[in-house]
Amino acid sequence: MNKIYPSAEAALKGIVQDGQLLAVGGFGLCGIPEALIEALKDSGVKDLTVISNNAGVDGFGLGKLLETRQIKKMIASYVGENKEFERQYLAGELELEFTPQGTLAEKLRAGGAGIPAFFTKTGVGTQVAEGKELREFDGETYVMERALLPEVSLVKAYAADKSGNLQFRRTARNFNPAAAMAGKICVVEVEKIVETGDMDPDAVHLPGIYVHRIVLNAHPEKRIEKRTLRAAAPVDAAAAKVEAQAVIAQAAAVDEVPVPKVPVNKQAGV
Repeated sequence: MNKIYPSAEAALKGIVQDGQLLAVGGFGLCGIPEALIEALKDSGVKDLTVISNNAGVDGFGLGKLLETRQIKKMIASYVGENKEFERQYLAGELELEFTPQGTLAEKLRAGGAGIPAFFTKTGVGTQVAEGKELREFDGETYVMERALLPEVSLVKAYAADKSGNLQFRRTARNFNPAAAMAGKICVVEVEKIVETGDMDPDAVHLPGIYVHRIVLNAHPEKRIEKRTLRAAAPVDAAAAKVEAQAVIAQAAAVDEVPVPKVPVNKQAGV
């Protein structure tokens, strides 16, 4: 079975449609499937419910789909860094299912593992638990959370072999494996494709059984979400000269230290 598609547009053809539940990997802008999000925007599908850590930023990531009004509802754990998200939500134009981050990750993982629901203490006594089943275990109250089963998952990985085995790179792994496992159809965007068998089995982070379609994006933008620069400290030329002279003098003093002589014991023949 050929899992390699020539473009992101081709990889999404025939599987995305209006009103779907989608999962999108990434954490902020780290490890997001940039090309697949762009292709999803160009597809024109609308009324989407999107599961993701957040909705990107204005003009990038899932923020592009907010600008085109293709997202009807977000299931997310963080909603900052996006003014258009804030505007739409406060105006009643966007639905939001606000979910604790660990719970969101487990809802996806449970979906991929075939577990329909689980109990957690997170959210008990808050709005998160409203309308949900509560149960006591060992004297503690837990809230039941249902697993998430998106119809399509869009995922970013560093490398794939032609069978779909994946490797993720450092923190870009984040929500991607869980999103991939949960999706009924998983489309993955990678920076490198190798032959089946070239990837060390012990280095495979996600087996290819979860992956249905692969598209190569060898040069993603990888935009930095918040670029913070520190101004260079002013240089005091006179102080720098004195410091340099002190370092030189110290080095010279070390070089001039005489090597201690070893006592000679003539009787021992040493």
